[in-house]
Amino acid sequence: MTHLARDIMQTHVVTVAPETSIADAIRLFVEEDIGGAPVVDEDGLLRGVVSARDLLRAVAEEHDSPSGGSEYFREDLEFSAREGGSDLEDFQDRLGERSVGDVMTEGCLTVSPDTPADTVARLFRENRVHRLLVVEGRSLVGIVTTFDLLALFDKALRGSEL
Repeated sequence: MTHLARDIMQTHVVTVAPETSIADAIRLFVEEDIGGAPVVDEDGLLRGVVSARDLLRAVAEEHDSPSGGSEYFREDLEFSAREGGSDLEDFQDRLGERSVGDVMTEGCLTVSPDTPADTVARLFRENRVHRLLVVEGRSLVGIVTTFDLLALFDKALRGSEL
């Protein structure tokens, strides 16, 4: 029996919207213990994918960027301590202002529900990715991860039908 993406995909998919803040996406990734999420619009149409690596890159960019304005060198000048606020609050505010849409990958790999599992495995290897989004048209219907594929192989190794 040939297994298809629909047989091994997860249908409960944690997604984010393009306007989700970087800070909120980070919280969601930690709470859900995920390393990536599809980005879908209000109509449920797939717009891209955002990974933990994308979020970490955004954090690094905000951390390394000047906080803007004339206050940037203030701490270096004598008698010019900041009044009110903290650098941490400023950093958090900047992460709250940037959105997932700013850092997501728009061109993401997708498969149809009828894609054979061996094709899914080949796509993982060839593209060095750990998740493929399962779509019908532009609507997200599921996700297949490398762990889903490994579960199928584990089942076969234990003597069940592959």
